[in-house]
Amino acid sequence: MGIATDIILLVVAAFFCGLLLQRLGQPLILGYIVAGIILGPHTGGLTVSDIHEIELLAEIGIALLLFALGLEFSLKDLKPVKMVALVGTPIQMALTVGLGFGIGHLMGLDWKASLWLGALVSLSSTMVILKTLMNQGWLGTLSSKVMIGMLIVQDLAVIPMMIILPQLNNPVVGLPALGFAALKAAGFITGMVLLGTRLLPRLMSHIARLGSRELFLLAITAIGLGVGYITHLAGLSFAFGAFVAGMVLSESDYGHQALSDIIPLRDIFGLLFFSSVGMLFDPGFLFGHIREVIMLVIIVCIGKGLIFAGVSRVFNY
Repeated sequence: MGIATDIILLVVAAFFCGLLLQRLGQPLILGYIVAGIILGPHTGGLTVSDIHEIELLAEIGIALLLFALGLEFSLKDLKPVKMVALVGTPIQMALTVGLGFGIGHLMGLDWKASLWLGALVSLSSTMVILKTLMNQGWLGTLSSKVMIGMLIVQDLAVIPMMIILPQLNNPVVGLPALGFAALKAAGFITGMVLLGTRLLPRLMSHIARLGSRELFLLAITAIGLGVGYITHLAGLSFAFGAFVAGMVLSESDYGHQALSDIIPLRDIFGLLFFSSVGMLFDPGFLFGHIREVIMLVIIVCIGKGLIFAGVSRVFNY
């Protein structure tokens, strides 16, 4: 059965692992990750046949999660935290890149590898943080709005990073591409706000009048994934496009219904994402580099935590 068998194995394993972890008072996402470790290629025993296909489906899970987040947060909700997001996040990223660069130097990496490490450390997993906020019931609080605002800016910062970092030997070559990417991002956001706020509410109103719940679900899924795919074709983030589509759709009268309908689909595909993360875990590599891994985890957790706390404090949070 191929991919169908893989999905069945993951869903069943995630159910039992999630049930066990929840009984132990831990988040469900840890159960999903454990299921991925068990069925991954590095642990032996029962293994999924096509990890790459699962990773592709996991991309849909990320997009659906951010689409649902956009449905919960309108542009008005993010206005109060725009300063810490737009000004504080670049400061946080610059300081964290410096932290990662220093760690790389201590580990004996050259300056390019150290810079790559710093860039990776400066970013946060939007998927993990949002899922944690949901499980803790913190969505909608001021703290969550600050975090989400900073996450959005981090996601946008991935675009210049992907252009500049591969061009370290000749940074000048990447500057025209960077400027073009910035224009595309600005054009997309402007187009979505101007056209989306006019077209999407009319489209959803027409779909709702047809009285088909199934067609309504199909419409909102098509909007979220379709807009994400358009941004992907434009060279931008697939998940970011889905998030913007959700925010635009949240301004319509059907935002709450769209959110309630998309949640089950979001959770199933989200399960595939966290399971795919578990599949990356290699116990052999971990035990072979246990000292480096522990040192890296401790320094990053403490250092990055202090940086975020300091930036938040500067902006009076």
